[in-house]
Amino acid sequence: PLRRNTASFPCWLRAMNVDRAEAPPKSVLVVDDDPTVALMAKMGLAEHGFLIRSVTSGDAAIAAVETAPPDVILLDVLMPGMNGFEVCRRVRTLPTGRQIPIVIATGLDDSESIERAYSDGATAFVNKPINWPLLRHQLRCILRASGDRARLAESEERYALAAAGANDGLWDWNISEQRVYFSPRWREQLKLRESEIGEQMDAWLARIHPDDQLGFRNELNAHLAGDIPKLEVEYRILDRDGDYRWMLCRALAIRDEDGQAYRIAGSQTDITERKQTEERLAHDALHDALTGLANRKLLLERITHSIKLAQRRHHYRFAVAVLDLDRFKCINESLGHRAGDSLIRRVAERIGGHLRASDTLARIGGDEFAILFDDSGEVADLDRLVSRIQREIAQPSVLVNQEVATSASAGIALHAPHYERAEDMLRDAEIAMYHAKGKGRNQHVVFDNGMHDEVSSLLEMEVALRAAVPRQELVLYYQPISRLDDDRIVGLEALLRWQHPQRGLLNPDAFLRVAEESGLIIAIGQWTLREATRQLAGWLAALPQLGDLFVSVNVSNAQFVHPDLVAQVKGALQRTGLEPGRLKLEVTETALIDGTQQATAVLEQLRACGVATAIDDFGSGYCSFNYLHRFSFDSLKIDKAFTQTIDRDPKSREIVRAIVGLAHSLELGIIAEGAETTAAVQCLRELGCDFQQGFAFSRPLSADAVEDLLRSRLPQLPDARHVRHP
Repeated sequence: PLRRNTASFPCWLRAMNVDRAEAPPKSVLVVDDDPTVALMAKMGLAEHGFLIRSVTSGDAAIAAVETAPPDVILLDVLMPGMNGFEVCRRVRTLPTGRQIPIVIATGLDDSESIERAYSDGATAFVNKPINWPLLRHQLRCILRASGDRARLAESEERYALAAAGANDGLWDWNISEQRVYFSPRWREQLKLRESEIGEQMDAWLARIHPDDQLGFRNELNAHLAGDIPKLEVEYRILDRDGDYRWMLCRALAIRDEDGQAYRIAGSQTDITERKQTEERLAHDALHDALTGLANRKLLLERITHSIKLAQRRHHYRFAVAVLDLDRFKCINESLGHRAGDSLIRRVAERIGGHLRASDTLARIGGDEFAILFDDSGEVADLDRLVSRIQREIAQPSVLVNQEVATSASAGIALHAPHYERAEDMLRDAEIAMYHAKGKGRNQHVVFDNGMHDEVSSLLEMEVALRAAVPRQELVLYYQPISRLDDDRIVGLEALLRWQHPQRGLLNPDAFLRVAEESGLIIAIGQWTLREATRQLAGWLAALPQLGDLFVSVNVSNAQFVHPDLVAQVKGALQRTGLEPGRLKLEVTETALIDGTQQATAVLEQLRACGVATAIDDFGSGYCSFNYLHRFSFDSLKIDKAFTQTIDRDPKSREIVRAIVGLAHSLELGIIAEGAETTAAVQCLRELGCDFQQGFAFSRPLSADAVEDLLRSRLPQLPDARHVRHP
C-alpha cells in the first residue's frame, strides 16, 4: 500500500495546484524523528490542500520556524535530543513563532503530559496513532480560529493606534463624499451640540483662528499630497462660549492604489493648558517675578534691537540708565524682606509712571533697575527726565507702619556707533552708576570713556584689598581723646590704615569705597574690632596705671546691621579679657536712618553687654536731634565741620553751643572732632565741651608711638573714680 500511495503522489500535486489557484495551501511542519509519520501526513493531508514539510529534530524545527514560518506545526513529544515540550517553549520565544498553532502528537495520554503540553504553549493535543481524517478537520478549525485571531489582533492594533493618535476627540473625513464625522468628544471639546456643527470641512475650518487657518490648510494639503508622512498641527479654535482654545490635530490618510488619499482620520487634543504653561514659562524666562518687569535677558534683547535700529536709522538715538537704590540693604535687613519687596514694587511703579510705552523698564538685580529710553532725544531732556525719576523715588514711603526714605543713584550710557553689543552698553551704564554713588546719594552721571580706567583701578584695588588681611597689611593708628579742662588722655580712637605694598600707607578715603561696594567692609570691620581690643588689652597689661582708658572703634553701616555684630563684640571682649566699658562703638547717623527697628535692638543689646556707644559726626544728618530720644547712646561726637570753623563762624559756634547744652541736659558725654587749632580748642573750652580730638592735641599715631605717649603721661593720668566718662 505504501508503494501504491507513493505512486499516486503526482495526482496530489495536481490536486494541490487546483486548490492553490483557488486559495493558497496551508503549510504544515511535521516534527517527528519517525519518517513514516511524515509520509502518513502527506498521504492523509496533502490531497486535502495542505502543504507538508517535515524535519526530524527540534533544532531543525527551530531553524524552519525562523526561516519560513509554517501555518501550523504537528509536533512529536518523544524525540532524541530536544523533546517536543522544549521545542514548543523555544518556538514561542521566537518572534515568528508566537502565533503559530502547535499540535502536540504523542502516545503519552496521561493528564500530566497534557497539562505540560498546554503550559508550554501547545494549541491542541492529539494521541498516536493519529486519526488523520479527524486531524484534518481539527487543523482546519484551528487554522480558521487562528485566522480570526490574527484579524482580531490586527483590528485591535489598528484601533489601539487610532486611539493613541486620537487621545481625545476623533474625526473622520471621507474625501470622496466630502463628509466629516465628528465624535461626541470632539464636539464636547468645543461645547458644541450636534446640530451646531455640520458634516462639511468648511464648518471646521471656519472656527479656526484667522492667524492659524493658513498654516492648518497648508499642513493638511501637504499630507494629502504625500509630501509629509502624517498630519500634526497646532491651532486655536473657537468654542461655543466665544473663547479660543488650543488644539493639537494628528491624522493619517488612507490612499488608493494610485497613492491618492480618499479618506483621512485622526484626533483633536485640547492642549490649552499646556500652551498656557508654555506661555507662562516663556514670560517668566524674560520677566522679573517680583515686579513683572523685564529682566536682564529681555532688556539685553531690546537693547540689541535698538543698536541694530540705530545702525539703519542714523538719526535714531537711545540711551540706557541703571538706577541703584541707596541704603536698600539696610532697609531690607532692618524691616524685613517683605517690606523690602514692597519698596521694590513701589519704586518700580514710580519709575514706570514717567516712561513711555516704547521705553523698557527692567529689574536687573535685587535693588537695581535699568531703563532703555527709546528715541531719547537731547541729552538735556534725558537729564531732566532722570532727575524727575530720582525725585519721585526719593518721596518717603510707609512700610510696616514706618516712614522710610530712600533715593537712587543713576548712571547713563548714551548710544554711540562703537557699541555693537548690548552687554557693553549696560556695563557702561553700571560703571556710571557707581561713579554717581561715589559722588553721594541721589546723583546721576553720564558715562565717559575715562571711567573705564578708574574702574580698572578699582578692580585692581579690590583684588589687593582682599589679600590685605591675610598678608597683615592692615594696621591701626590711634588718635588720643583728651579732656579739655586738663588735657588728660581718656581714650583712643582706632583709625584704619592700609600699608599698601606699592603705594605706601593709605588712609581709608583711598580704599573705603572699594571695601563697601565689594562687601569686604564686614571682614575688615571684624578685624578692626579684634585688633583694637587686643591692642588696648596689651597696653593695660603693660601699664596698669592707665586708669579708665577706653578704645573707640568705628562701625560701618553694613557691619552695624550685620546679624553677628553683638556676637563679634562679645567674642572680642572674651578673647582679650577686656572690660566691656573700655570699648566704645561709634555709629554714623546714616546707619540709624537705614534701619530704625534693628538699630534699636542692636543698641539695647550692646548696652546690656556694658559696651558704650556714640553717635559719630553728630549734626551732619537732617534729623540728628530726633535720634536722641529714640536711641540710647552714651556720648555724641560733634562733626568736625562745625569744630574746624568754630573760631571764625558764629553759626558754627552757636550750633556747637546748642549741641553741648543738649548733651549735658541728657547727661551724655560730648566730644568735639577736628579740633586742629589752639583757637578752636579755646572756643570749645569756653562753650563747656568735655573732650576734644584733633591735631591740636595729637595726630593719629602708630601703636608703638601711642605706647610711648602713654608712658610719658603716666603721672598725669587721672584716677578712674574721678573721671567723667565721655
